[in-house]
Amino acid sequence: MTTALQMKDAILQETVTRLGNILGTELETLTVERAVVGIFFSGVKLSNGMGGICFTPIKAIPEAVCCPSSARAMPHSGKLAGESVMAYMNRLSTGGPLQRALSIAVLNALSATCWHKQPPQDYEIRLGVDPVDEATIPTDAEVVIVGALVPYIKMLKQQHNPFHILEMDPRTLKQEEMQYYCPPEKASDCLAKADLVIITGTTLLTNTLEGILASMKKGAEAILVGPTASMLPESFFSRGIKAIGGIMVTDADLLLATLAEAGSGYHFYGKSAERLVIDHR
Repeated sequence: MTTALQMKDAILQETVTRLGNILGTELETLTVERAVVGIFFSGVKLSNGMGGICFTPIKAIPEAVCCPSSARAMPHSGKLAGESVMAYMNRLSTGGPLQRALSIAVLNALSATCWHKQPPQDYEIRLGVDPVDEATIPTDAEVVIVGALVPYIKMLKQQHNPFHILEMDPRTLKQEEMQYYCPPEKASDCLAKADLVIITGTTLLTNTLEGILASMKKGAEAILVGPTASMLPESFFSRGIKAIGGIMVTDADLLLATLAEAGSGYHFYGKSAERLVIDHR
């Protein structure tokens, strides 16, 4: 029987299946050489040298305030290095928020492995670009930003586009940005009117992406952005996402060292990772 959680997790589970089809028995032999849970991002390096990262959902574990409860949040600490990638894949839907974040980081590293082994045929990967930088957004287009995506908020303010911001924690928004804030009870209405929806990849962590896409009106475009969404794109494209903006890890060791020192995108872009865009040819 298919559970509600599995339905929400369908994109990730489909991507795991696609990884298996491409990598075959290699998927059974790969292990995680190192795993890091940083303040802003979590990351892994696989035994084949490939790296991947994911947003760290610190706010999703408010119970982690003492040793016993913290241990429950991350029960595999001290045992993560050397584990098979399949152990991480099995925790995508069964583990807690931090375990899920590391599993998505592994999924991203495996996706990079696929791109090196089998170059894409039905889509294009471009490095050093952002999906919104090249987009032409009509000034009268209704835009919804899902997440406190500062660069996109600044861009839309400068272009004087009508837009709304959906954000689970409004405290992350500045006072002058609250005029654009859309409360949760009005989220469906905002999405139903939008011509373009720019979605943070962290919706993969919170299991909210599928619901967001289902709430959009027919003909609206969606763009998914953020390092968390740096994976095989077919399941996203089939659900109406036009482009994905993620990253490609170029130096896994340096990246993990940076994350372990509370590094963010400002510290690793252009040094141990590059921005990328995945879109249809």
